[in-house]
Amino acid sequence: MSHLARIVEADSGVPESYRHNPKIVVPGAAIEHSGATLKWYVLHPEQHPVPEAIAQLARTRVTAAPLVARGLGFVVLHRCERDYYFLIVCTWRNCNELWETVYYKDGPAMQFFELFSREAAHKPVFCVWELVPVWHEQLAWRRFLASARDLRGARTWLSDVYAGPA
Repeated sequence: MSHLARIVEADSGVPESYRHNPKIVVPGAAIEHSGATLKWYVLHPEQHPVPEAIAQLARTRVTAAPLVARGLGFVVLHRCERDYYFLIVCTWRNCNELWETVYYKDGPAMQFFELFSREAAHKPVFCVWELVPVWHEQLAWRRFLASARDLRGARTWLSDVYAGPA
């Protein structure tokens, strides 16, 4: 048996019971707060949009407290499961690096979005759906880097958002 076959049989990272379903990305109003301008994306299954109360709670989490994140970036509010959400705040730092802060909310028992602990050496980064707006933002950032990086370039970057399937 080949090495690849053994890995696929033993632990490919995907249980046999998993069924992959599509989601959609919906842009929203940008957030300008605490030294950061952040594009806003909501990611969810098409038939299960993020409730407005959860979206408001997430926006409040980003705007009510001082953010460590500075500069230009984007936020992805991801409805992962019925009542489980990730709130991913990303900014571009050191010219070409994407930095992130991740919050989560797990059901109605959690009143607020809390910081997602990621102490392990090998940790999750982005899921296959989250990579769709991330990929768009990578391309938008490359266009900004190639621009004069002035106010006009920043406005062009800010208006360059993705909407569609994930």
